Amino acid sequence: MAAISLRHNPQANNTNQQREIITEEIQGLIRVHRDGRVERPSIVPSVSSTVASERGVTAKDVMINKETNLWARVYVPISACHYSKLLPLLVYFHGGGFCVGSAAWSCYHEFLTNLASKANCVILSVDYHLAPENRLPMAYDDGCNALMWVKREALNGSCVQKWWLSHCNMSSLFLAGDSAGANIAYNVATRMHMGSTSNTPLLSLKGVILIQPFFGGEERTFSEKHSLQPPNSALTLSVSDTYWRLALPLGATRDHSYCNLLADGSVKLRDLRLPSTMVCVAEMDILRDRNLEFSNALAKAGKRVETVVYKGVGHAFHVLHNYQLSHSRTQDMISHIRNFLNQ
Repeated sequence: MAAISLRHNPQANNTNQQREIITEEIQGLIRVHRDGRVERPSIVPSVSSTVASERGVTAKDVMINKETNLWARVYVPISACHYSKLLPLLVYFHGGGFCVGSAAWSCYHEFLTNLASKANCVILSVDYHLAPENRLPMAYDDGCNALMWVKREALNGSCVQKWWLSHCNMSSLFLAGDSAGANIAYNVATRMHMGSTSNTPLLSLKGVILIQPFFGGEERTFSEKHSLQPPNSALTLSVSDTYWRLALPLGATRDHSYCNLLADGSVKLRDLRLPSTMVCVAEMDILRDRNLEFSNALAKAGKRVETVVYKGVGHAFHVLHNYQLSHSRTQDMISHIRNFLNQ
């Protein structure tokens, strides 16, 4: 019988130490190791699409691209089957600093089920690729590819997707998202009107809804420097900085155009063809001032913009319900979105 060697193997030990060195971490959400390995603890449970049927909404997952594993979750109000009127189509992008989150997360499933039911719209919630494995502009590319897929399926009269496409008014398309998802919605919207994605009568962008959009910059705003965030806050300044380090192209600063839309060298807002835009701002969010600055810049550039500030709540209040007023403010926001979709 061969002897079992208990000799120390320094090479193996160094390899293990290398793997265990963490270069970036947001507690409970993401951990990036020096060797490139990324861990995302299951802090928020994922749920099946079938849960939605109990609330008067049919939800199913659809595959957009098998090769890249780009998929989405579709929500259709059951009442749509009883009406001849076609419904607005809302393409939604979840938040999570470009680095975490999923269209299957329970908090987004609950919010979008509620939104589809009360705002009476069809929702396509896109599960885009995450950073740092897929840094920006990958999420923007996924958003554009999702729109091109919708257009293609509608043009081809897809039997597979007919169960939801048949209820959509393709000339009443809206892009929406919260936090990083709002950043994605904005960038996809600008691409549509710059020619990267054809904007035909079949797929006409009518509006953009930006919920606490995740923008940044090297120079700190007043709310970033002085807002005292409670322990249950979803976004602190250090967390925000970590997300940007992981999401931006390597070597980029927070004044990159993906992050700071108003930085020198960024595309000028006046030159962009943007549809009506709704910006939802949370009073206690560190992004408050940056969101308001962006809204004011849109207005000065001659764009149609509607800005709503929700008092007493912070970042991601509508999905995390981490503030006392979260529920009532979420219902207010859903009402505002419904009005925006039907104006």
